[in-house]
Amino acid sequence: MVTVTMVIAAMVLLYRSNGMVSIHFYIATALGIGFAMLLMSALMGLVFLSSGTGHDEAIVNPLEDEDAPKA
Repeated sequence: MVTVTMVIAAMVLLYRSNGMVSIHFYIATALGIGFAMLLMSALMGLVFLSSGTGHDEAIVNPLEDEDAPKA
């Protein structure tokens, strides 16, 4: 719902500032904004899924030994 609202708001703002340029311009802009917002939401979902299932803590840090003082 947020994506559709943002696409409509962007189309209205573009129409107010540029007028009727080309229908292809508006189609490409709507698809670009919609795809970018859906991709961002999918990636954020993967971040929360990775954090919630414990996969973030399961990673071995190779730099962890460098923090210890050398004898």
